[in-house]
Amino acid sequence: MQTDARVGRMMEGVHGGGSGANRKYTTVLCSQQKQQSYGLQRQPQFDAIQHLLAGGIAGAVSKTCTAPLARLTILFQVKGMHSDVATLRKASIWREISRILYEEGFRAFWKGNLVTIAHRLPYSSISFYAYEHYKNMMQSIIASRDHKEYISSDVLVKLVSGGLSGITAASITYPLDLVRTRLAAQTNIMYYRGICDALSSICRDEGSRGLYKGLGATLLGVGPSIAISFTVYETLRARWQLQRPYDSSVLISLACGSLSVTFPLDLVRRRMQLEGAAGKARVYKSGLFGAFGHIIHSEGFRGLYRGILAEYFKVVPSVGIVFMTYETVKSLLSAGD
Repeated sequence: MQTDARVGRMMEGVHGGGSGANRKYTTVLCSQQKQQSYGLQRQPQFDAIQHLLAGGIAGAVSKTCTAPLARLTILFQVKGMHSDVATLRKASIWREISRILYEEGFRAFWKGNLVTIAHRLPYSSISFYAYEHYKNMMQSIIASRDHKEYISSDVLVKLVSGGLSGITAASITYPLDLVRTRLAAQTNIMYYRGICDALSSICRDEGSRGLYKGLGATLLGVGPSIAISFTVYETLRARWQLQRPYDSSVLISLACGSLSVTFPLDLVRRRMQLEGAAGKARVYKSGLFGAFGHIIHSEGFRGLYRGILAEYFKVVPSVGIVFMTYETVKSLLSAGD
């Protein structure tokens, strides 16, 4: 606006205050303002599309890159359901990798990856979009009075927005997450031939409620997890860019995303998702907390962390790749506008 005013005064001085020149300048300025106003009206729509696309692509790329480690984690998490103590003691990552290669082949490391992508595309899209929506909504509600209060309210906004976005995305896409777990947990005996067969079989054998087994554990875990991830990521990224403004944005996103990372809840969720699968007897009959008690009683506290080593190997590159891809795709989409 100040630039427009200066240009206007320069034109007035050059033309000696001629009314024709002023009318011409006024017409051009009004036209530019209308275009800017139109662009601002369309910007939220473009932002929504960018967030949805970037979030979906980021989730799909990350899951595909870390699919072998994700499957190993799931296999270890569900081992205690129908295995004896002696079998559990022999379990190791390298033994499981050898078994998969020998019995199922190399491609089996990506078993269930198609449904993972089918789940992750909408999940990541909804998660990132909902986060931006909740954050903008809360920022417009919370009025900051001084700098100290602004910092505390900004962190609160990120935490609450992250938690709500995770809960929203998980609730909407949960049936696909359950199907993904069941497909990935299959070894030599194939109970489900694909996504559609799994969905129809679960609805037929267990009812529509069967598609939401373990949802409570999921929501308890995903809310705090996503809240912490988004908060840590955005805080670290902002501070990094403040201190090192010339560093690559891709490097910043990868490093900060890797550092922003609840495992026992995830393990219980996986086991509850497999409850009654393919006609097997139910193991956990007393809900979420009963499942925790059963695992501790039969496997000890270590049973709650079965598969955590493979998860550690997966989580750093996975989260880092998600945020890096998200920022990269968002930048490409913004540059194309």
